[in-house]
Amino acid sequence: MDEAQTKQAKENLLKMRREVMQEVQKASAASREMGQDGVPDIGDMSANTYSRDVLLNLSEAQRQKIRDIDAALDRLAQGVYGVCIRCEEEIDQRRMEVRPFSRYCIECKTDVEKFGE
Repeated sequence: MDEAQTKQAKENLLKMRREVMQEVQKASAASREMGQDGVPDIGDMSANTYSRDVLLNLSEAQRQKIRDIDAALDRLAQGVYGVCIRCEEEIDQRRMEVRPFSRYCIECKTDVEKFGE
């Protein structure tokens, strides 16, 4: 990966991280606001509880994405960005464009999903 590609990858990852952080903050604010609009009936309470659970689960998925992005930034700093952490082969460029925080090539990711790490 040349210097321009490295710079572009870093910019993309940082932008993605900022966007996810904004989503987490919005979800957190929405979760806090639920049920703050007066005296709810049992149906409102049930709907609010369900919505809050969905938002909290969404936030966990987003937190994982942030951890994945941070790990990709670390790999970028170490000069091993775009290299599969399992087989140490270069990850296909199209995969890195779609999922810039990929740790595995397609073959290794398939194996990890089937058999575990």
